[in-house]
This record gives sequence, structure tokens and C-alpha cells, in this order.
Amino acid sequence: MSNHGSQQLFTRLTALLKMLGLLMISVLFLLILFAFPGMFSGKTNHAEKEQAKVMPDTVFSRPWKAPEDWRMMYLSDSQKEKVLYGRELIAHTAEYFGPKGKVRASSNGMNCQNCHLNAGTQPWGNNYLAVQANYPKFRDRSGTLENQVKRVNDCFQRSLNGQALDSTDKAMKAILAYIAWVGQDVPKHYIPRGSGIYKLALLDRAADTLKGRKIFIEKCQTCHQKNGEGLLNDSGTAYTYPPLWGPASYNNAAGLFRISNLAGYVKYNMPFGVSYQNAQLKDEDAWDVASFINAMPRPSGDKTKDWPDIAKKPFDHPFGPYADPFTEQQHKFGPFKPIKKWKSTHNKKS
Repeated sequence: MSNHGSQQLFTRLTALLKMLGLLMISVLFLLILFAFPGMFSGKTNHAEKEQAKVMPDTVFSRPWKAPEDWRMMYLSDSQKEKVLYGRELIAHTAEYFGPKGKVRASSNGMNCQNCHLNAGTQPWGNNYLAVQANYPKFRDRSGTLENQVKRVNDCFQRSLNGQALDSTDKAMKAILAYIAWVGQDVPKHYIPRGSGIYKLALLDRAADTLKGRKIFIEKCQTCHQKNGEGLLNDSGTAYTYPPLWGPASYNNAAGLFRISNLAGYVKYNMPFGVSYQNAQLKDEDAWDVASFINAMPRPSGDKTKDWPDIAKKPFDHPFGPYADPFTEQQHKFGPFKPIKKWKSTHNKKS
């Protein structure tokens, strides 16, 4: 073979190897992208970020996941201890702050985990995934810029119907460390898929408490008991299944007292063992059982400083006064579409 022929063969082989190399790099990149969907989320553009605010309630594939425990090996011993204590407090709050709490008696005996499933990591289980990335933030409920201490204490005072923790409290610091751990991979101001609670489509009718009662008896009563009082553990220190109403349940200032929140929570998390992958209830069933639960008696929380701008009250906030002409009854049970339509029309005018 001539030198010229050899040179041509070498050139062709080199080009082929370059193409193969680029192909292998492309395949490797795609494998990484699908295996670790959050890795490149920090570089999302504005349109993608806006889409992320919608996607959690429309798409159920590949929800964002909390960090796995093996990554704690990179934490210092003191930070790891703080994170683990924070998780323990979320999962077993009543053991520390319930009526028979080891630290002090300052709550109703429920656990944070009763509302924030799997210690605040379950997709669409009212999780903490977006908290670290989005606080401090302005919240219309208080009309102020809120930090995470305020957000945690809202849960203690509303859902646990108890007393706030001091910002310097060991328990507060541990809870904040754990929340930071859970959300450490989420880019700032980003809402990852699977965050918070699923937002169900609104019904064309009011939610029906009588239908809800039947669903409660069929699907909920076994765990939460006939009168919704929950089931205490053998030592009486915490609930195996939490109370859904009554003196030991969340008060009427809690987020789950809005039936849109409770309905979305129930739809993809209840009965026990259900997740977004194996829902049992139809949407209307979730709305109806939520209306029944929230129609039952429970403690009254302090709402005197809530919603200073009444025009910002959510469509299902059940306490007036309102900027719209609809009644408290309709704001609590619906139908909600007329309220949302009115708000949309008048917000555009203003």
C-alpha cells in the first residue's frame, strides 16, 4: 500500500474514532440526565421554572427525591447528629413535645409526620422539598416576609395546636437542619415536581359531607376510629393513627382546614399505604371526605392576624370577611369555580 493510501486510511480511521467518541459521550450524557434528573435543574430558564410550578399537579413521572442517607457520610459528626435529631423530631414529635413529652408538654400529641408524610419526604405528601429553596418568602396569610422559624412555628401552633419554639431552641435548630438537608439539591426559587400537596381539579358542585361520611366509614374509620379520635399507642405517648377531629386534632387555623389542601392530601396518600402510584379514591370522593372531616368539631386557632389583605384570601378560606360576594358556606364547601372566576375577573380589573 502506498504512503498516500495509508494516509487516507489513517484519516478515515481517525474520523471514525472521533465519531464513536462523540456518540459514546452523548449516550453517557443521556444516561446521566435520566438517572439524575435534578443534576442540571439549576440551569433552568424562566420558562422551565414557570412550567415547574404547573407540572407537579399534572405529571407523575420522576418526582424529585430527598437525598439518600449514605450522603450523610460527608457531614461533620455534629451536623449529622443535628440532622438526625431533626428527623427524629419530625417523625416522633409527640414523644418530645406531646402531652407526655420528654422535653416538655406543649402540643396536642400529633407528630409533624402525620401531616408531612415519611418525615416530610413523600412525593405529594406535604413534603419539605421546596422549603429550603423558597424561604424566606412573602406569604399573603401573614402579610409579611417569613423565615423558616416562622413557618415551623406555624405548624406547632396550628397543626399541633401547641406552643411555638424559640429560634435558639435545640429542637428548632435540629428541625431547620433537617429541612435544609431534605431540600439541599433544589435550586433557589425552584419548585420541584412532587412538592407539597397535589392540587385536585375543582368540582362543578359543592363538596358533600353526607357522601364524605360514607367514604370515611368505608375507608378511614378502621384506622382513625369511629369518632375520628385516632388510635393511641400502648404507652399513650403518641398516636399510631392521628385524630382527624376533636380536641387533639389540628385546629381550624391549620393549612389542612382548607378542604382543597386536605382533598389533595387524601387523594394520593390515603388510606394508609396509598401513594401517587396507587390511588384508591376518585377525585370527588377525596373532596367529599375532606368536607366531612373539616365539618367536624376541632380546636379554634388564632386567626386574628391572618390575611391582612382580605382580597388575598384563598377561594376555600372558610372565614370572612371577604372582598368577594360569596358566603362563608360556599368558601368552605364550594362550589369553588364561581369564586375563582370572580377573583380572576376582578383581579384583572384592579
